[in-house]
Amino acid sequence: MRITKIEKKKRLYLLEVEGQENTYITEDTIVRFMLSKDKDITEEEFQAIRDFAQFSYGKNLALYFISFKQRTKKQVLDYLEKYEIAGATALKIVANLEEDRWIDDKAYVETYIRQNSLNGDKGPAMLRQKLMMKGISKSIIEDGLAEIDFSDLAERVAEKLSRKYQSKLPLRALLDKLIQGLMAKGFSYELAKQSLAQLDLTSDEENEAELIAKELDKQYRKYSRKYEGYELKQRLTQALARKGFDFDTIKTALREYL
Repeated sequence: MRITKIEKKKRLYLLEVEGQENTYITEDTIVRFMLSKDKDITEEEFQAIRDFAQFSYGKNLALYFISFKQRTKKQVLDYLEKYEIAGATALKIVANLEEDRWIDDKAYVETYIRQNSLNGDKGPAMLRQKLMMKGISKSIIEDGLAEIDFSDLAERVAEKLSRKYQSKLPLRALLDKLIQGLMAKGFSYELAKQSLAQLDLTSDEENEAELIAKELDKQYRKYSRKYEGYELKQRLTQALARKGFDFDTIKTALREYL
């Protein structure tokens, strides 16, 4: 079979061969097989050219994708699939990129966790979930997490949450809110409790007096329409307790209010 045309088409080259369908190849393919117009090739060589052209094209796509930022193996495979490069060819491309360290899930995990430790707020459980969604194996993730002490990060997140809610909640409600907030970000209950102990939070009596007065006004407007006397007092007590006020504070506030 004779090559009748090799013509550049943007990033690829059009290859025309006698008796075969036209195909697009990369410049790397031309160099590898030393292709030129009027060169004779066998059917086996033509198939090898097509296979390598798809591999070369896919690898170039993957390298372009990786050039923007670090990617996982699964992310690259998903990207290649969008361009109809899958199966053995895609796996071969990824294996080649892994061999040259363009793809390294272990390094990806280390970088992801380190950046979170410096600038993020995610605990190990949330990191585990995020990384598994990126297709990284559980064993690689667990090895990466095992290298990190999350206590400083948990305390930093607790401090940030405390600044946000301290003036809005009584101490008991604040502590519950911080525990819930830390656990929602992926920290364990034990680490959350440990972080709060380091903060050494105390009750601000003046602030709590303002908070309970405001909440009592709100709850009184709600319940005084339906209840009075002892029943009203019980309803108010229960409502304020649910908001995190202790019973001594509630008792004092009700005595002054009613």
